Amino acid sequence: MSYTQYKDSLLARIRQGEKMTGSHQLALAAVLSVPSMLAQLVHILMQYIDASMVGSLGAKASASIGIVSTTLWLFGSLCSSASVGFYVQVAHRIGAGDLTEARHVLRQSFISCITFAVMLSAVGVAISQSLPHWLGGGEDICRDASLYFLIFSLGIPFAQLNSLCSGMLRCSGNMHIPSLLNILMCLLDVVFNYFLIFPSREVCGVMVPGANLGVAGAGLGTLLSFIVCSLTMCWFVCVRSRELNLRQDTGTFRPQRRTLREAVRIALPLAVEHIVLCGAQIVSTIIVAPLGTVAIAANSFGITVEALCYMPGYGISDAATALVGQSLGAKRPRLARSFGRITVGMGIAIMTVMAVVMYVFSPALMSVMTPDESVRALTVSVLRIEALAEPMFAASIVCYGVFVGAGDTLIPCSMNLGSIWVVRIVLAALLAGTMGLQGVWIAMAIELTFRGIIFLLRFRTDSWMQKALKKAAVSSK
Repeated sequence: MSYTQYKDSLLARIRQGEKMTGSHQLALAAVLSVPSMLAQLVHILMQYIDASMVGSLGAKASASIGIVSTTLWLFGSLCSSASVGFYVQVAHRIGAGDLTEARHVLRQSFISCITFAVMLSAVGVAISQSLPHWLGGGEDICRDASLYFLIFSLGIPFAQLNSLCSGMLRCSGNMHIPSLLNILMCLLDVVFNYFLIFPSREVCGVMVPGANLGVAGAGLGTLLSFIVCSLTMCWFVCVRSRELNLRQDTGTFRPQRRTLREAVRIALPLAVEHIVLCGAQIVSTIIVAPLGTVAIAANSFGITVEALCYMPGYGISDAATALVGQSLGAKRPRLARSFGRITVGMGIAIMTVMAVVMYVFSPALMSVMTPDESVRALTVSVLRIEALAEPMFAASIVCYGVFVGAGDTLIPCSMNLGSIWVVRIVLAALLAGTMGLQGVWIAMAIELTFRGIIFLLRFRTDSWMQKALKKAAVSSK
């Protein structure tokens, strides 16, 4: 039996109400998690390679990207939030066996999400010139930072399309296509960067052309890779997906009030959360900026390398969202709870192993990212601080995916916001003056541990699935 056949047979057990043993559940969680985990890891490797390519240009080039990285994260997260509002609805309808309605929601999601992305792109273009100055960047890095952010902003509609289509495929149980296409995107990014960042040069006796665009080349490489892969992802959703293929029936692309209302209910808390969290990240950037170019570059490198540790957790979280969403759509709360326990346990175990790897090998990782010894040493020290918090960070990441699968977003968002603003920002502001960048990362480690604990406590209560169960009960009447 092929991977796809095996996966589909297990997913069918959820929708058809068949018994699922512990081994069935573990196998399905692993089958859905592994492709997404690999894709997440490859995506971070892309960032790692990007950072090392730009890092070879010097600390100023790295700092020019680092100063706007939090805002990049905000815009990407807003696109992701818009996507979640629709693909959670699709997951519930697939779980209930209503594939026609799932496709109706899909059609409406395209117009809604792309319209939102175009508006967001316009905002990004408008603020690109001033943003690095607002964030406290020096004149030596602001020009490159502005140009990089401008290029990113122009690519937001394609990032939105990629996020939406990837989420739709994952919620239908198709993890391998998004994973393979994200891997392709990483490879294309490296290739594009190679020709766009550096000047023409001789390699092994062969003259290799180069545009010599520096930081701007890194932005263009990412944009081009997004364009190729987002359009391919869209084709797979609309033409090749067995559940979502739009050629199976007809329907309107015009957003309907009921669908939009439910999308806003799910997505708005996430969007508000991301805005406020990014506000916290921007405050963190403002706290770090006075510490100097070395600290800004080390902070940026640290965030990139740490992502190697936590991105497997996001891969498992994607699987948790799909499994819990389909289980509750099929009105099987006990199965949803069981999938939640399995995926949370997997996340903690895998990210604990990754934390050990990061602690041991961070010097080796940094040795290829920058030639600046002072940046290397500072980055290694903060990464080893952060490694201690990764198990509880895993708990918060995967629990969040479980809650999203149930359509429970408001309270978890509030928990995230309270944790980062009350614990992380306050501690970072207190510790940065005496301990520098290490103090900022100590504050982060303490906050992530606290966040993981409170998310585990909420997971144990089962309150996160009550709204989904009430909705299912109403729809069955």
